[in-house]
Amino acid sequence: MDMRHLTYFLEVARLKSFTKAAQALYISQPTISKMIKNLEEELGIELFYRRGRQIELTDAGQSMYVQAQKITKSFQNLTSELNDLMNVEKGHVRIGLPPMIGSGFFPKVVGDFRDKYPNVTFQLVENGSIKVQEEIEEGSLDIGVVVLPTKEEIFHSFTIVKENLMLVVHPSHRYADRDEVELQELREEPFIFFSEDFVLHERITSACLKMGFQPNVIYESSQWDFISEMVSANLGIGMLPERICRDLDADRVKIIPVVNPSIPWHIAVIWRKDRYLSFAARAWIDHTKSYQWSTN
Repeated sequence: MDMRHLTYFLEVARLKSFTKAAQALYISQPTISKMIKNLEEELGIELFYRRGRQIELTDAGQSMYVQAQKITKSFQNLTSELNDLMNVEKGHVRIGLPPMIGSGFFPKVVGDFRDKYPNVTFQLVENGSIKVQEEIEEGSLDIGVVVLPTKEEIFHSFTIVKENLMLVVHPSHRYADRDEVELQELREEPFIFFSEDFVLHERITSACLKMGFQPNVIYESSQWDFISEMVSANLGIGMLPERICRDLDADRVKIIPVVNPSIPWHIAVIWRKDRYLSFAARAWIDHTKSYQWSTN
């Protein structure tokens, strides 16, 4: 039995005529008669009383009619649902975002996507890049936005932002009026760091170790705005991405480029290479690829 059997059966039952049903379905009468006969043989029951040109549903046919209506209706709903998903009219996307990325500039990206696809829903999860990668790897997230580098053997990725980290100091700091500061000049400074589940924690530590010193970390936080507030209270120095620094109050903190070496802050969208992505998730990837990040 397939959907054609049910469709032909319902049309014969509705019109009470093989001839009229065949005309309505644009097939020959022998074809529809044979299809109904095959269905009866498969089920081992009679579906219609045949009295010359008049036909009526049997008791079994009545039961079949009720169930066939439900089945075909469900199939039509499924077809519509799949068409909606393929046209990105519906869908759900689970996205992981580090806090500084999510609060810094991603709301506009999400808003623009929602304007194009208003029926797609989101689950936005804020975690550090390391945790986001773990959750995509285990399948609890579809897509993530992370600080590079990432595991190229596991994830597809494309870069959306290429910037550097900037030094953030109190206006009274001895480096506040400098045009740039070399990383090794910070060996005696008290650092306010991101927590260990953030890639930047490891990135800054590694850069300092390569210059011959262990950074003196006095506070750790998962929030970039808390780090900037701590610096503005003259409790230590911080290092934040350029994009975040643009929103800081220039009267309360000073922003200075770090050189020799500079520390990159490259942001990428990632997803697993070996996992199916919904049509909505693919649309999100296409949207972020085409987005004008330089103007955001």
